[in-house]
Amino acid sequence: MEKPIKFIIITVSDRCSCGQAVDESGPNLAKEILKKKLGIVLEIKCIPDEQKIIELELVNGSSRADIILTTGGTGFSPRDVTPEATKAVIEREVPGFPLAMLLTSISKTPYAVLSRSSSGIRDNCLIVNLPGSVKGSVECFSTISQTLRHAVQLLRGRNDHGSSLTSKSKVSTSNVADRPRESEWPMIPVAESQDIVMRNILVSTKEEVPISLNLFGRVVASDVSSVDPLPPFRASIKDGYAVLSSDGKGSRKVLKSLTAGMSAGGDLVLSNGECVRVNTGGPLPTNADAVVQVEDTKLLKSSSDGEEIEIEITTAPKPGQDIRPVGNDIGLNEIVLNKGDPITPIELGLLATIGITNVPVFRLPKVSVLSTGNEVVEPGVELRPGSIRDSNRITLLSLLRGHHFPTYDLGIAKDEPDDLLSHLIKGLESSDIILTTGGVSMGERDYLKAVITEDLRATIHFARVNMKPGKPTTFATCCWNGKMKMLFCLPGNPASATVSFHLYVLPALRAIAGFQEPFPKTITVRLGFDIKKLDVRPEYRRVILDWNQSDGIPLAKTTGDQISSRLMSWREANCLLILPSNTEVKSEIKKDELLKGLIVGPI
Repeated sequence: MEKPIKFIIITVSDRCSCGQAVDESGPNLAKEILKKKLGIVLEIKCIPDEQKIIELELVNGSSRADIILTTGGTGFSPRDVTPEATKAVIEREVPGFPLAMLLTSISKTPYAVLSRSSSGIRDNCLIVNLPGSVKGSVECFSTISQTLRHAVQLLRGRNDHGSSLTSKSKVSTSNVADRPRESEWPMIPVAESQDIVMRNILVSTKEEVPISLNLFGRVVASDVSSVDPLPPFRASIKDGYAVLSSDGKGSRKVLKSLTAGMSAGGDLVLSNGECVRVNTGGPLPTNADAVVQVEDTKLLKSSSDGEEIEIEITTAPKPGQDIRPVGNDIGLNEIVLNKGDPITPIELGLLATIGITNVPVFRLPKVSVLSTGNEVVEPGVELRPGSIRDSNRITLLSLLRGHHFPTYDLGIAKDEPDDLLSHLIKGLESSDIILTTGGVSMGERDYLKAVITEDLRATIHFARVNMKPGKPTTFATCCWNGKMKMLFCLPGNPASATVSFHLYVLPALRAIAGFQEPFPKTITVRLGFDIKKLDVRPEYRRVILDWNQSDGIPLAKTTGDQISSRLMSWREANCLLILPSNTEVKSEIKKDELLKGLIVGPI
């Protein structure tokens, strides 16, 4: 069955994004898509006319959608930057769509020539700019709508007849009766499997990124030093008057005012009995050696237009009083950020302060996410008997996005070796790491490990872990086009996949990205409920931490039934409670006992 086309609609409007106007174009386009039965709309969002924000939304959306339609920001206003943002992120331009829309629109109004729409392809996603008006956006969309299905087929790797351009797998699907009844893979401890992953992570590489919000969450790859001292001039700490301390108390003639942002007055030199009015952060005259705050002065004389002529200093100043010397905060060429420092809002502020334009950071690995299974369908598809909607892909993609890692959505592969291989090859071509869910247990249609080893010549480092949930978690590496790739094949049950993501995938990604402490933080928690029967495998139970405890130790509250297929057990969970395996000595744990937990969410 043909997969539905996935649309994202982005309205670019300052007024709509801040609530000053109602977005009508976006929802109206969504109605047109559904009316024409072109596909499903994953998201309708409204953002301001900010080029960097538009670029970020296009990049993030291109990993999830087949087509992104923007509406607005294509005119002549200085704030109309949607075409510029689009051109900045696309890999290939598609000029036919803007031309077709222009020819249609110009027959209706000569003002259509003023539109600056752009169109192109990024990560197999088609991006098309539409006008901002309700009428104009629908007319332009109607012009190109008949070609969209075929465009998506081509981007998905199909020929004119609609057949998949896949590679032929070597894996046999015959003789089901002879399949193994027991796993050939030994079950190893979690600590050992995590160590194996860390010994086989991709080599971290560096890149320079211009200072912007895109640096948030990145890790500094080499020491960063200031190119200017801070402050770059002697600056006043308070609002007051720059004086010569040797004059002591008494009257002063007020020469002028030097406020923040002004030059230091060139050759301005104070004579005895003179002062200059200064503001906090403002520059000082060349020979001023003290600042007297306003509170320690009195007005003696002023002009008819309100200018100060003479003041009295009521407290004798001291040399250096309330003055920040040059480089007092940060010296010239002083190391401000060290290799391995994560970049938070404070670090971004420091980088902007010291005049850095390009920042050396560790490159973020790109991750492809693939769901597998004959029973798995897209969220917008009507369920048929025996089918389930895919929740794993959007969950994992959003987890990756939340940790700032670039992603590529591989969609859903059937439990057929050819289809699995085709999807995996796309992932290897487009990313550094492939993350799959499903197809790693002992079912008769679980071909994933065979495809990985026989077709991709990958090395499976482990395929069974002594943990609950997540026992079938599989980790492999392979060389593709001369580059090492990592493959994490997680169980298909939603809870299992998410637990394994936090234990293996996220630590590996963080290590590659330069984080010095890639694993989740381990803390001591107090059990808020009885566990009457421990499992034979160590268990990672989803809990919610309550920090309102008198002893300061958080209380672990249950999220309900922990069956691995129950995604509801992850709702609000921010900790994985580490439970020991069942032993003859101890088979249960009582409420209020202390255990270890892994932080996996906001606390």
